[in-house]
Amino acid sequence: MVKELDTVVLKRNLVEHGLERGDVGTVVHRYRTGEALEVEFVTGEGETVAVVTLDAEDVRPMHSKEVLHARDLGSV
Repeated sequence: MVKELDTVVLKRNLVEHGLERGDVGTVVHRYRTGEALEVEFVTGEGETVAVVTLDAEDVRPMHSKEVLHARDLGSV
């Protein structure tokens, strides 16, 4: 079960927010039923790119043996 402040990985592209599958975010709010989450995605310098309400199945927990990857957001 994903909790608030957990690090999660996006499982699908969100073109309208400039986000791609594999982007890493933080759960900032978990709705009571756990079926929906507010997830914040930030740049390496901590600037918010998007705060998005997602279905729980749109993300997965980050695993301890995974490595982060950087990509340029361009003009997003």
